Amino acid sequence: MRFKWYGTATLLLQSGNTRLLIDPYLKEYSCVVPVPLAEARTADAIFITHPHLDHFSDVDAFSEGMRPVYVSATGISHAKKNGLNAACMCRIKAGDEVRVGPFTVRVFPARHCVFDAATILRVVFSLRTWLHARDCISLLKDAKRYWIKKNDVLAFEISDGERKVMVFGSAGMDGRVSYPQGVDLLFFPYQGRVRMDREILPFLDAIKPKAVTIDHFDDAFPPITHRINAERFVPAVKKRLPEASAFVPEENVWYDV
Repeated sequence: MRFKWYGTATLLLQSGNTRLLIDPYLKEYSCVVPVPLAEARTADAIFITHPHLDHFSDVDAFSEGMRPVYVSATGISHAKKNGLNAACMCRIKAGDEVRVGPFTVRVFPARHCVFDAATILRVVFSLRTWLHARDCISLLKDAKRYWIKKNDVLAFEISDGERKVMVFGSAGMDGRVSYPQGVDLLFFPYQGRVRMDREILPFLDAIKPKAVTIDHFDDAFPPITHRINAERFVPAVKKRLPEASAFVPEENVWYDV
């Protein structure tokens, strides 16, 4: 198995000739590296961790109405309300298991990261926010169309029979759930709170992965967001799990799991 990170929470996983796309997003609000759309469209299926704007609203550009899109019931409802093609969407929920080629995707409940006061105040009192207030208001209106409930966030254990990864779309776990332990790679969304190096520790304790990487740390929604400094990430992992490897990925680069 190998993977490529396209920015924000968008991942492309490949095993053999089969590809899965996770949380596709075109980054239309950002000036960062564009997504290689032609490559992303080679995915055999698309999986959505939660139907927020930056995880779901661009799905039509990737599915082209032909590829199955696995998403929650709320996601399908959002699709119908916002003019997306719901015909190719398949409802999934916690406890489901989906097979696509060599991949087996097990669905677990998760939670969305709760923004801390420091993060919110940083946005509110940022000069960039006030200089681009009109853009902020427009962005917030767009985001409101993809509002979710607490139970609308999912996590995926994805296995190809040889390797196993765990994908979270937001940095929150359901405290009642026993997540799979010892996965070969954990994808952790590094966004939402000031000290994400501390937020990752419960995930490391619960899952005990062999390796960890991050996503969602880029500036996806300027001027509201900013790129997260990830310099504390690797030391935090090595201190908690000395035998685990940890790395910060580059966009559009293939990595072996």
